[in-house]
Amino acid sequence: MTRQRKSPIEQEGADSLHKNSVSPSVLYPDNPAGADPVGLSILNDIHNFVGRFVAYPSEHAHVAHALWLAHTHNMDVWDSSPRLAAISPEPECGKSRVLEISEVLVPRPVEAVNVTPAYLFRKVGDEEGRPTILYDEIDTVFGPKARDNEEIRGLLNAGHRRHGKAGRCVVRGNTIVTEEISAYCAVAMAGIGDLPDTIMSRSIVLRMRRRAPSEIVHPWRRRMYYDEGNELRERLSAWASSIEAELMDYWPVMPPGIEDRAADVWEALLAMADKAGGEWPECARAACVALVAESRESTPSLGLRLLKDLKGVFGANKHMSTTDILNALYDIDEAPWDLLKGRPLDARGLAVRLRPYNVRPKDVRIEGKKFKGYSAVDLWDSWERYVPTSSGKCATSATSAESQ
Repeated sequence: MTRQRKSPIEQEGADSLHKNSVSPSVLYPDNPAGADPVGLSILNDIHNFVGRFVAYPSEHAHVAHALWLAHTHNMDVWDSSPRLAAISPEPECGKSRVLEISEVLVPRPVEAVNVTPAYLFRKVGDEEGRPTILYDEIDTVFGPKARDNEEIRGLLNAGHRRHGKAGRCVVRGNTIVTEEISAYCAVAMAGIGDLPDTIMSRSIVLRMRRRAPSEIVHPWRRRMYYDEGNELRERLSAWASSIEAELMDYWPVMPPGIEDRAADVWEALLAMADKAGGEWPECARAACVALVAESRESTPSLGLRLLKDLKGVFGANKHMSTTDILNALYDIDEAPWDLLKGRPLDARGLAVRLRPYNVRPKDVRIEGKKFKGYSAVDLWDSWERYVPTSSGKCATSATSAESQ
């Protein structure tokens, strides 16, 4: 039996059920028809193949890579395709190896390093089919060493959505005309350091690390393993084609706390896992929850970091003076507030950073004395919206209850 695509109203009801239940059968939906022996076999074989050559930072990352490879064979199904970002703080951490292994397993791979915008536009618009772009040294496009790469950045930012377009101006004779090119395609990237939030929030992020002496992998030799990888790619492509019609009418159930952009990123991967069955639905959702939580913790903006730290600073206090808030922020270990851009955060800087969240300083009374400061009640809405609780969801009823 095929699980049918739910209407938005039905999906909202299902989401509510999953948020309020802890039953394993709800968190990890079963496969009504049982495991698909073909899909289960191919995903297991892909998982084993890539694991021979890559020392993943976690099994969650290993599972995510295998599922990302699978989703590239059904690009006509998805509303959006997540980027795969293999990043690390230092060289020689296995980032490029992730792309090298992927090259033999994805459809129409295009290996890109320091390419021109014209080349990339032509490849993405290829009439023979959408490419899978494998972009190494992506830090040259987005990182501090980036130069004039606005067109490439625009293409990569826009192309995660099926209807994403990249616009450019071209000269034809004596006339400058505009062109819109479909930017939608699967993209895997490797580079040193974090990427901009616009890319990270659309990506499955693998935070690679240098291999420990105890972590043994096979050396990758393309000429030795290409035939084996190509056979796996053909099997994966055949299975993906066989389930394409089912996927068109299928919405995977998200784990609790996975909503909005994170749900868009993981939808395709969870759908592939569900269609394979076996342990894949559960493993995929465990990977989803873990990697989303890791991403949220690893790449907060200064604004989100400030809101989180203020929540800890306020504790049970209803009001605090600006001076007391700043002193408490300075005392937080490994926080940036005592040396921000060469000088400590001051009252004006605090007000400027909180203004986008509609939080402003005001006169507050503490023990009968008037100070310039802030009230917790003015921060509750921002804490509720932006600050995750330990469960990974944003603070809601617990915070609101304190205001009663």
